[in-house]
Amino acid sequence: MTARIINGKEIATKIKQNIAKEVEKLKKKYKITPTLAVILVGKDPASEVYVGNKEKAAHLVGMNSIQFKMAADISEVELIAKIDELNKDNKIHGVLVQLPLPKHIDTKKVIKTINNKKDVDGFNVINVGKLATGQLNGDEAGMVPCTPLGCVELLKSEAGKDLAGLKVLVIGNSNIVGRPLAQLLMYEKATVTIANSSTKDLKAECLSADVIISAAGVVNLVKADMVTEKSIIIDVGINRIMLENGKSRLVGDVDFENVKDIAKAITPVPGGVGPMTITYLLKNTLNCYLKIIK
Repeated sequence: MTARIINGKEIATKIKQNIAKEVEKLKKKYKITPTLAVILVGKDPASEVYVGNKEKAAHLVGMNSIQFKMAADISEVELIAKIDELNKDNKIHGVLVQLPLPKHIDTKKVIKTINNKKDVDGFNVINVGKLATGQLNGDEAGMVPCTPLGCVELLKSEAGKDLAGLKVLVIGNSNIVGRPLAQLLMYEKATVTIANSSTKDLKAECLSADVIISAAGVVNLVKADMVTEKSIIIDVGINRIMLENGKSRLVGDVDFENVKDIAKAITPVPGGVGPMTITYLLKNTLNCYLKIIK
């Protein structure tokens, strides 16, 4: 048996087409273009690539994306002042600070500074609280982190819109992916277990799950003997490994080449979760725009 490949790039493209139509309609109605401001501190190559991809995606759906590049030695006070400026700018609808930040800057303090109505990443404590208390709909709904939203959509593309009763194992408990993802799945009435790379008998947990979502950042954490022919696997891991020829490539947390011969369905890395994360960033930007423009 060969697993079905859950094509995140293909699914993301369809969603972006709908976003583009909505953006065009809203621009005609309000005469204002949805605009995302991205702050990049320093010159980390990976962060520069991520920011460039976000900007390109925004332009493709008709949004504006403005980069603010800051020196690596910028002070915390200066960075927060810039965020305050963007918070007050009515022409800016979404604010994103690319992580990670230099060690001399308090990341929690910076995220707390972002206006929760412009917080496209969904990391601000107000949005975290709204997710935790189930405020997901209506005018007072909080912003939800992009990657968890993308994971749920990928799962629904394979398992169907009704996730009630599915046994889902989430490996990784970060504030960015694992915890908000578990909460979203619980609201879908899935039965959720949260594990990590140190969980005792992780293999047994994997074998008892219908769905395995790994966001631990550990290469080959999920191996072939940890899955069954009924397993649906969403691989959130992004790990860069060096090859014998001196080059590098991206891999996930799952031993893809061996697992794909057993599992029911699996996302590739790259081409699975990554495109969905950027797509839901655009969707969140549009939601922020609507909160501010109305």
